[in-house]
Amino acid sequence: MEGFIPLMFACVDTGMDQEELNEMFTEYADKPSVFDNKEALTTNWNPDEILHRDDQINELASILAPALKGEDPSNVFIYGSVGTGKTLIARHVTGELGSVAQNQEADLDVVYVNCKMKKVSDTEYRLLAELAREMGEEVPNTGLSTDEVYSRFFDALKGQESVVIVVLDEIDALVKKVGDDFLYNLTRINDDLDDTRVSILGISNDVSFTDYMDSRVESSLCEEEMIFPPYNALELSEILEHRTNEGLKNGILEDGVISKVSALTASEHGDARKALNLLRVAGELAERGNEQNIAADHVDRAQEEIERNKIVETIRGQPKQSRLVLYTILRMLEDDDTDQVATGEVYSRYEEICSEAGESCITQRRVSDLISELDMLGVIKAKVISKGAYGRTRQISVDHSSKIQRQLKNMVEDRFYLA
Repeated sequence: MEGFIPLMFACVDTGMDQEELNEMFTEYADKPSVFDNKEALTTNWNPDEILHRDDQINELASILAPALKGEDPSNVFIYGSVGTGKTLIARHVTGELGSVAQNQEADLDVVYVNCKMKKVSDTEYRLLAELAREMGEEVPNTGLSTDEVYSRFFDALKGQESVVIVVLDEIDALVKKVGDDFLYNLTRINDDLDDTRVSILGISNDVSFTDYMDSRVESSLCEEEMIFPPYNALELSEILEHRTNEGLKNGILEDGVISKVSALTASEHGDARKALNLLRVAGELAERGNEQNIAADHVDRAQEEIERNKIVETIRGQPKQSRLVLYTILRMLEDDDTDQVATGEVYSRYEEICSEAGESCITQRRVSDLISELDMLGVIKAKVISKGAYGRTRQISVDHSSKIQRQLKNMVEDRFYLA
């Protein structure tokens, strides 16, 4: 397999033989862990008690409750930033709804699809195929027309003879790719069904999601809307306290760690997912270092590692010209000992670096486009400033630690054999 390095060869390259590697793994297996249940510090964990979302739970439950009487619930759309509990609450409420329906022998089905999952729902065909499969209909991954897949999905619905709640998580990702025609079809599907009623529960990280939709789709789809606000620092602190009671050994956390994690993430959109990730990685760093406690400095190191991993992986997946443009900017910042460079100065240096790397140059306009893309990805910051009679330009800066900047620069150097 391309890119695969057999373990024994990796040992030889690093100077570690198999006996030493075996000893290292044995020591790790015997070493006490800082975690009691690491999964409790992930977003996959379903807590016994969900904090600071009572209003949202009650509102969503009230909207969906008519399904227990065979009535068609309103379509509902949930909006909110990443890490505000949208998916957790949707799964919790629909899960409880399904349990009550089963106990009361009510005809109710819940179908959940994440529209951002690759090879599942990144096209209309795949979405409809996945929905049909969830209801027991056999549909191949490819080979049918979209109309045929829709027909099979429709047949699967007719066979349910119940209320079907279709949960479309991260639906904005799919609509931006394939448009909103399939949503319109879903909203009108009840007109052609006799004994089955369909209700749509959409979840979106993009509060301006409806701007992408046709007005007729929006009016049919968004009968009810809910906004999930970000968590504040106190709420995040209580959520983390609750999760660490499940996830960490007693006495592992030093004073001030939870409040630090809460303050850091509350200042960045109140993302509970990021808070949990930060605390979990801090614990992993403490464990790797054979340390008995998780301290504030572990949080700092965890934040840098998460940021580095995110940025490095983002750049690793970019085309070579995008990496060369970033490298040009990093070289200019370093060589000129400055905090920012102007867009107009980048192209001439970029041409020099392409010559060093033996790579063809792209046009200045395309370089400008790549700078905009790197800005959108959060890798650089490109701020437009006015120069009066001389027009406008963009000042480019890189708001990452020097360690991350060096790693990005070295990664491109290694790939293109630059000095």
